[in-house]
Amino acid sequence: MAKGLTGFRTWRGWANLLLGLVVIGGIWMMEPAMADAQEAAGRTLRVTGMGRIEIPTTLAQINLGVEAQGKTAAQAQTEAARRSDAVVRLVRSRNAQRLETTGIQLYPVYTDRQQVSGYIARNTIEFEIPTEQAGALIDAVVQAGANQVNSISFVASNAAQDQARLQALTAAVEDAQIQANAVLSALKLAAKEITGIRIDGASRPSPMPKMMMAEARIASSPVIGGDQTIQATVSLDIRY
Repeated sequence: MAKGLTGFRTWRGWANLLLGLVVIGGIWMMEPAMADAQEAAGRTLRVTGMGRIEIPTTLAQINLGVEAQGKTAAQAQTEAARRSDAVVRLVRSRNAQRLETTGIQLYPVYTDRQQVSGYIARNTIEFEIPTEQAGALIDAVVQAGANQVNSISFVASNAAQDQARLQALTAAVEDAQIQANAVLSALKLAAKEITGIRIDGASRPSPMPKMMMAEARIASSPVIGGDQTIQATVSLDIRY
């Protein structure tokens, strides 16, 4: 009985040893395979493409000023308010959009001896109008009482910008793919799949000022808008 038990223990010991060798051998065989898989998973190329779309501007954003002087603060402010009201009524009659007051200023004027000689009041307004109407409207508001054209900027409509952004994104993706194909082809490699996509930029740009004038003294105001650039950047992670 004792002899049989001893034999059983010996057989179980050999079995455990054999099982251990099989497990160790399996792990040894798995390690190169796991390393190869990790290496393949880590072979990723990142490329960044850029898309640029030029679209014509169709809207003019105009900032006008009305400045008036007076012996007293009340006189200056009253005159500026009277002229500003006339300008605002005219602008509204032309169906301008985004009309708002952007500044109200009142300050004294000093003589060489630092004595107050009078006051200057200045009101500024801003609005948006189709570019083809901007020149005629500027001439009209000058006649109505505006005596400053502070700035004019040109911008495309929101709908046009949104459409251009989509086109810029498409162009950016195509540019990134062209770069990736060129690099991988030169290295005799092939792209397998895209593992990551990042849109780095496709925002709506702010309108840029195109004209700046200290005072309106012009008989006719030709206004010509330019083009607006919409751009987008897209990065792709490509496994090869």
